[in-house]
Amino acid sequence: MDGVTEPCRGQACPLCGGTALSLFHRDRRRDYLQCGDCRLVFVPPDQYLSAARERAEYDLHRNDPADPGYRRFLSRLAQPLLQRLAPHSEGLDFGSGPGPALALMLSQAGHRVALYDVFYCTDTAVLQRPYDFITATEVAEHLHHPGEELDRLWSLLRPGGVLGLMTKLVIDADAFARWHYKNDLTHVCFFSRDTFAWLAQRWGAQLAFIGNDVILLGKSPPA
Repeated sequence: MDGVTEPCRGQACPLCGGTALSLFHRDRRRDYLQCGDCRLVFVPPDQYLSAARERAEYDLHRNDPADPGYRRFLSRLAQPLLQRLAPHSEGLDFGSGPGPALALMLSQAGHRVALYDVFYCTDTAVLQRPYDFITATEVAEHLHHPGEELDRLWSLLRPGGVLGLMTKLVIDADAFARWHYKNDLTHVCFFSRDTFAWLAQRWGAQLAFIGNDVILLGKSPPA
């Protein structure tokens, strides 16, 4: 790529594999590249935290399933998702963390929910079977291999199923420069509405945005 800035050399988009990259932003700690194809903004892998440092950051989180404020936060995804689910649906909470509050909320509404988390609930057997719904709240921004990992989740959805994500969205470069969300060093991928539109087109998914940070991707029901 002639004229490319140095942080882009040898890089590929972790979502789509594209190499039409540009430097979107730089601060004193990290570079942020943007893919010209899917519009994902991402941190180069050589600037990631180590697994030990990443785990240490997550261990500081206090996401108590009994905390009313935390439940209100999760209800921004739970409520629109529950409106789309048939009774007694089976789901997966991907990236459930040490306190799987959303899974508890959905279970209390009558659904069965399996758990997976790369640090706290590592039974990979749950990634081998199909589901009616899959949730990932405040997870997408942490993914080191978002293309591979999101494709896998999509493949686990049954026809008519729903993938529910919660992540804050990139608006533009000026807003990004002031954005607190990028300052969390465990956040390495930043999605926009354009990125999710690209992903929905790739999958043939039905896409809905709920508020500022909830994204629902629906798989077509059987013909």
